Amino acid sequence: MNYSFSNRIAALQPSIIREILKATSGQDVIPFSAGNPAPETFPIEAIRSFTRDILEQDPVTALQYGITEGYSPLRQALTYHLKSGFNTGKDSDSLFIVSGAQQGIELACKVFCNEGDTIICESPSFIGSLNSFRSSGARLVGIPMEPDGINLDRLEHALKTEPNVKLLYLIPSFQNPTGITTSLEKRKAIYTLAKKYGVVILEDNPYGELRFSGEDVPTIKSLDDEGLVIYVGSFSKILSAGLRVGFVLAPDEIIQKMVVAKQGEDVHTAMLPQILAYKFMKEYDYAGHVERIREVYLRKCTLMTDSMEQYTDGSMAFTRPDGGLFLWCELPASITMLDYCKMAAAKGVAVVPGTAFLVDPNEPCNAIRLNFSTPSDEQIVKGIQILGQI
Repeated sequence: MNYSFSNRIAALQPSIIREILKATSGQDVIPFSAGNPAPETFPIEAIRSFTRDILEQDPVTALQYGITEGYSPLRQALTYHLKSGFNTGKDSDSLFIVSGAQQGIELACKVFCNEGDTIICESPSFIGSLNSFRSSGARLVGIPMEPDGINLDRLEHALKTEPNVKLLYLIPSFQNPTGITTSLEKRKAIYTLAKKYGVVILEDNPYGELRFSGEDVPTIKSLDDEGLVIYVGSFSKILSAGLRVGFVLAPDEIIQKMVVAKQGEDVHTAMLPQILAYKFMKEYDYAGHVERIREVYLRKCTLMTDSMEQYTDGSMAFTRPDGGLFLWCELPASITMLDYCKMAAAKGVAVVPGTAFLVDPNEPCNAIRLNFSTPSDEQIVKGIQILGQI
């Protein structure tokens, strides 16, 4: 049989990160390429206890179909959490539950973008979102990152000149892959530009609660008095990545369309993980748990940056994030990045080439992304030693 795939899928390439993880699965490889939460941050005993309680006390709700919008108690708890903790959400907004933040991003694209419409995003940016946008047939326009966020002059030029701009996709806090946090000044300027040109902002904030140094910066959604911002969050980095529970906060009119789109994908997010997430918020020491995660990631990030200073002899520039999971590392000009990645893999260290995160993978790039949450402390030190030797 000769298969004729759709135009949207035929040219789409698999995520290089997923392919690296698949290729190194089960091997004795130091996983700097992953973006997984640290296993020691999982509240395993609480999940085990809550699951037992749910299946004993209310098994039918957990095992039956639910409404597409999501488990109502969880939606109410999240709405209160975002409003009280982050001043995020207005009376005109609604919140609904999705199967991981990735689905929220994909649904936003599905609701707003026709084939050929333009999405502006940071470059580099999260490969999962870029591939989702590509699969929709959208045109991607990348705007370079600066130490305090996206380049505003280049952003305004794109908003002014690119045709049919429908979404502006941003990861403002501890960006994947760079670790950069967009300053409050730039967040305000970005919102002003979006309002000026009538473009919806898709704010992806999976790492927002993982700040381990410095002061919190208000979300762009907290500035939203015009209904311009779709805010996407997740339990993946706080509770468990495998449970696949995310959420979207946006103007009610947008949420209604996203709900209809979700019904055509998976009907609703699995009920048991939603109820687990609710119990985690209401019956567990949520704040204390987040604080413990921050302590773990501060230690691991500090260990990685200290090791970089010790073993790379100043030859590699790298970001120093205040939270999140990643470092962005610039190799010396004399080193070819892809060759470096292959040599690292041959010596048992998996890293991700920076080109994987570019809107245009053919752009020059001599950077790699490192993850400090997945490897053990011993692996961090050993892996950086190897990268330095290479």
